Amino acid sequence: MEYKEFGRTGHRSSRVVFGAAAFSEVTQQEADRTLGLLLDHGINHIDTARSYGDSELHVGPWMKSRRSSFFLASKTGMRTKAEALEELKQTLHRLKTDYLDLWQLHFLVDPEEWEVAMGEGGALEAAIEAKEQGLVRFLGVTGHGVDAPKAHLKSLEVYDFDAVLFPYNFTMLQNPAYKEDVSKLLSVCKQRNIAVQTIKALARGEYKPNEKTFATWYDALSDEAAIEKAVHYVLSNQQLFLNSAGDITLLPAVLKAADKPIVQPTEAEMLSLVKQEGMRPLFT
Repeated sequence: MEYKEFGRTGHRSSRVVFGAAAFSEVTQQEADRTLGLLLDHGINHIDTARSYGDSELHVGPWMKSRRSSFFLASKTGMRTKAEALEELKQTLHRLKTDYLDLWQLHFLVDPEEWEVAMGEGGALEAAIEAKEQGLVRFLGVTGHGVDAPKAHLKSLEVYDFDAVLFPYNFTMLQNPAYKEDVSKLLSVCKQRNIAVQTIKALARGEYKPNEKTFATWYDALSDEAAIEKAVHYVLSNQQLFLNSAGDITLLPAVLKAADKPIVQPTEAEMLSLVKQEGMRPLFT
């Protein structure tokens, strides 16, 4: 497993971040088996959210004895200060910890929601207050969809967030406008030493009717060789961290791929993979 400084936080993070959305509908026993897998592969960074079902509840028991082993991140989808602070209180209780390493304003893309969150009495004020009180160490912003990088650039004009998170995979980057927005965001993050997290590395596209296979809300790659190419496509960009997919059954293949020497797939290889797997952009 490769490790890299997570922006300006001082945390030397595993390049793969465990995406604990995979714990939204599992048992504690399944979660605890996953802990063993994470430790075996040297994963030292967990990303969850208050909105991920029972995820925080499953991670919480680990923190009793292993809090110092993980950089722990969660998120709030609330847009007002009062609501966000209440959700943070719940998150800390569920995770059985006194503080988060990273607290993120979740899915902050919609223009109207952005105005509320960034305005007077908004979630950003909650985040700043929580940081001042020592409840969180660093702050971030996340987003889905083709407008996420552009929204993050706007957010970074208002506040100097420590981390961003957005979708990054080969099919999405075939969209010229999206690719340009991603390039601009990566440039700003490099200049300001902001950590860059990516999601949806394994996305094949939306599910076809009655064909849901994984716990993920989207269809995902399952072939081990295909997963390796998708993982290496992301990790070959040394600026990026890869948040694992929201299904624990996909995690072993992701970790196995990340443990190998990272080899950047060629354009021809990725185009062949798209054709072979019937991959489609998840967001348009």
